[in-house]
Parts: sequence; structure tokens; C-alpha cells
Amino acid sequence: MLKYQVIAEKIYHSICQQDLPKGSQLANIEELINQYQVSRTTIIKALDRLERKSVIYQVQGSGIFVRQRKKKGYLNLVTSNGFTEDLGNLAGGVQVLTLDVIFPNDEVQTNLNCQADDEVYYVKRLRYLDGKIYALEQSYYLKKLIPYLNREIAENSIFEYIDHVYQINIGFSDKYLELIAIDELTGCYLQLPAGTTALFMQEIFYTNSGEPFDFSKVIYHKDNAKFCVQSHAK
Repeated sequence: MLKYQVIAEKIYHSICQQDLPKGSQLANIEELINQYQVSRTTIIKALDRLERKSVIYQVQGSGIFVRQRKKKGYLNLVTSNGFTEDLGNLAGGVQVLTLDVIFPNDEVQTNLNCQADDEVYYVKRLRYLDGKIYALEQSYYLKKLIPYLNREIAENSIFEYIDHVYQINIGFSDKYLELIAIDELTGCYLQLPAGTTALFMQEIFYTNSGEPFDFSKVIYHKDNAKFCVQSHAK
């Protein structure tokens, strides 16, 4: 991770460890500079990151304050942190259904801006939340950016792995949502009747430099998935 991202994580964990309630005032910028021994630019970028992630809000002339935490078990549709980070300890097991190296079809080529002969990892997983089926996820990762994946990695957080091993950080993502009637096979995975209405989300994840590396399609369980939107005006 970049230095400002590391500092943002440290500030966030400090808020969590102290269990600071909504409206708690944090140290000012000068105090944070001294505490973490980094530049003003790094602190400002770290605070901006936390504000975008709805952790804090800043009031000019007054200070930096803790924002209302989202309810447990709710997935934030605005952020691009991945299931593991966003859902925390409630993000239960992952069942890897498929992990293959394939050549991308037209849809994947378009979304990953790649060619027909660019290999991609295809990962199909069932995700669980608090012991219940949460979502069916199909993801495509560019192999030229992520040279190695295996089932053990896919059973945990792929994003944490690629951050640690390949220093690939999520810069931003594009999300497209619609309601669909699930087919029979999807119904078998989600243990729902065919024709059930479910939320379908397509998401393209980009690196900090704007290069797409992951195209995912997720169908959420109608009873077990909950969502929130925490945004800010900037």
C-alpha cells in the first residue's frame, strides 16, 4: 500500500480500537503529523481517503470527526473495499466452485480492456455471511497483472493477496446494478426457486493508475444480503 493508505488504515483501526462514537473529535492535522511522523500531504490524503470511505467528516475551522458507522452486515454500495473489508468478521466462509485459466469472451474483453488472447483467471465462488448464503460471485482477473491464483487464495481475500504480493491497490470501481429473475442453476446455488427476483451487480475494479484488473458479476441472495449507501458531497 502507498504511505497515505497505510496511515489511513492506522487511523481507522485507532477509531475502532477506541470504539469512538459518532461525533467524536480526532486529533487535528498537526497532531496527526507528529503522531505518525509523516508529511502534511500524506495526512491530508489519508484523511481524504477516510472521508471517501465514510469513516470521518471534516468541518472547516472546527476539526475532524467520526462519522456514524454503518450497521453490521450491510454492504456499502458506494465504496470499493471488497467483501472481506466491508463486512468484517461477519464475512463468513467462501466456497470456491470453479478456478480456471481461460481466454476472455467479448464481454470480458470489453470490461477488462483486453484482447482475445489475454489469459484471465475465472473464479466462481459462493459467499456466506454469518453462516448463510450471501451471494454467487463470478470474477475475471487479468493474468498479466495477477500471474498466480490458487484455490487456497480464492478461499480467502483475493484483494488482500494481490495487495500484499503484487502491490496492486484498488483505485476505484464502476458498478452497474439491476434486478433480475434468476435461472434454475443460480437458484440451485442460492437455494432459491428459479424466477426469484434478485439484485445483480456488475463491477469493474481499477488500479490506482486506472487499469482494469477485475471484472465481477454478483447475484445477491434476496433474504440474506443487505445494503447501505454512505456518501459525501465532495
